[in-house]
Amino acid sequence: MTKLLISIVGPTAIGKTALSIKLANHFNTEIISADSRQFFKEMAIGTAVPFDDELDAAQHHFIQNKSILDNYNVGDFERDAIAKLKELHQKHKTVIMVGGSGLYVKAVTKGLDYFPEVDASIRENLNLQLEEKGLPHLQDQLKTLDTEAYNTIAIDNPKRVIRALEICLGTDKPYSSFLTNPEKNRAFKTISIGLNAERNIIYDRINQRVDLMIKNGLLDEVKSLLPHKELNALNTVGYKELFNYFEGDWTLDLAVSEIKKNTRRFAKRQLTWFRKDENTKWFDYKTNVSEIIDYIVANS
Repeated sequence: MTKLLISIVGPTAIGKTALSIKLANHFNTEIISADSRQFFKEMAIGTAVPFDDELDAAQHHFIQNKSILDNYNVGDFERDAIAKLKELHQKHKTVIMVGGSGLYVKAVTKGLDYFPEVDASIRENLNLQLEEKGLPHLQDQLKTLDTEAYNTIAIDNPKRVIRALEICLGTDKPYSSFLTNPEKNRAFKTISIGLNAERNIIYDRINQRVDLMIKNGLLDEVKSLLPHKELNALNTVGYKELFNYFEGDWTLDLAVSEIKKNTRRFAKRQLTWFRKDENTKWFDYKTNVSEIIDYIVANS
């Protein structure tokens, strides 16, 4: 009997969580999260962790299971998620995975790509440029050297930008050219489901979600994390903008406006990433779940 992983992808605020719960209930199974920020227990509101009633509606894994103080990366997640899937597939033919972190989804479904070692001095120099000239300077370099990477990676994350640049500079090849390694053999079949909507609908849903986060206490959550603002986990939309507010650099209105703008940009990058997978079946976000179930059953 073929083991299945149903992977639900799409832009932020599109309704992936709601669909994952409906599918988990239909297939009587459990959910693993591939959202790289929902792992952290200190970051509940700003990462849109499922509400308590949603968590109660289906068993979830990799939700608030780590601290921002933990050193946890995509390689660690690949190892842990594959082990968890092996365990869950002993009880369930089908398991659901949901999340908008493209690299983390790919790590589970296809495995991580191999990158050659490059001279450590390249990264040191890039870090120096970051300090002296700022992130936009590095972003411009990456846009010149590898437009595809510029359009798909987390471009506001200095670590990701530096990683892509050091590969470009150290190999004289685009970072994106190393993202085509053969897929790893997995002990399960993946069915990838994408949710999408017209751009104006996505943007409206994002704006509404940000307003709801503020109403639900995002300011208090971010304020409590100010002492740790230099951590990579907190270099995240919704947190870094409010750090600027609490430090007196921005007004609250500006910070909230920037959260919405940066989240919209993030959603655009998510779609660019997920659309590269030709095996993903896309559905409108309002599609009746029965239609999606019929597709999964027909392709199992």
